[in-house]
Amino acid sequence: MIPGSRIKVLIVDDSAIVRKVLTEALSAEADIEVVGTAPDPYVARDKILSLQPDVLTLDIEMPRMDGVTFLKKLMHHHPMPVIVISSLGAASSRAALDALDAGAIDVLAKPGGPQSVGDLRLSLASKIRAAKVARLRTPAARAAAPPARMPVGQPFPASAVIAIGASTGGTEAILNVLVGLPENCPGIVVTQHIPAVFSRSFANRLNELCAIRVREAEDGDKVEAGLALVAPGNFHMLLKRSPTGYRVEIKDGPMVCYQRPAVDVLFHSVALAAGSNATGAILTGMGSDGALGMLAMKKAGARTIAQDEASCVVFGMPKEAIRHGAVDRVLPLSAIPDAILAESRR
Repeated sequence: MIPGSRIKVLIVDDSAIVRKVLTEALSAEADIEVVGTAPDPYVARDKILSLQPDVLTLDIEMPRMDGVTFLKKLMHHHPMPVIVISSLGAASSRAALDALDAGAIDVLAKPGGPQSVGDLRLSLASKIRAAKVARLRTPAARAAAPPARMPVGQPFPASAVIAIGASTGGTEAILNVLVGLPENCPGIVVTQHIPAVFSRSFANRLNELCAIRVREAEDGDKVEAGLALVAPGNFHMLLKRSPTGYRVEIKDGPMVCYQRPAVDVLFHSVALAAGSNATGAILTGMGSDGALGMLAMKKAGARTIAQDEASCVVFGMPKEAIRHGAVDRVLPLSAIPDAILAESRR
């Protein structure tokens, strides 16, 4: 490894135990170095200036200044990649989503036991690598209004279904897609790499902002026009054909591409259940999850769309799907809602 090429990380958390766990989780990673820790934002501010970290991990609930307030100040005065590491409570989940809105790259659940510490090492290191290469969103870009809600237009085929997959940067990208869809759009299934509990808060927030209905999926839910079902964190979601249309199956199982839920699992199931009736979109994210599933969709006759590099926070998943020959159209995020609607009417 080239000297000095390691990713420098500063850990900010008021719990000494969590700081120790996070430090130990990263200690075996050859390309990552924890250059310091801080118990609150005031100490963190000084260490950011002195240590010049590449990536910051940030707790939400801290003394003297909460993490979201600190993040907003940081992104205004000293923008840098930030990964939020938060507890699993409902209030903390909502605050974590506020942090993503304020410019954080990703969110991760705090370690809660021996098993989760082992899982943490893989997921945290992966998210740090993604954060290091992520395209930071400027305050002006984050403040810009998402696309206007589409008016209800001509009806869509009853058999049409839309599948969307995303990871790093995906919470904002998915919002920008869904808010641009009308109330009568085909049923939608969404897999976003997100921890358990956070997925419900994410779905609820989308439901408040979009013309369509959005909710966290439950096993057996019917896929209906004007409804988006979001895969629950830590569970795979599959599309199934039923005598009355489509339903989703929520199930446990091994991680795929180090993820659960995995976009590949969803997309493969869409290829089998919906075939040429489906339209798929793969959005911003680190890694290769979704590439092979999207290829299966394309081979089954589905229309496939990838977000372009310029509008991605991380151009990993779309790039791999393109490399595999799985993508029909590569578009900026702003053009994807209209493209999905046009393809769904074919």
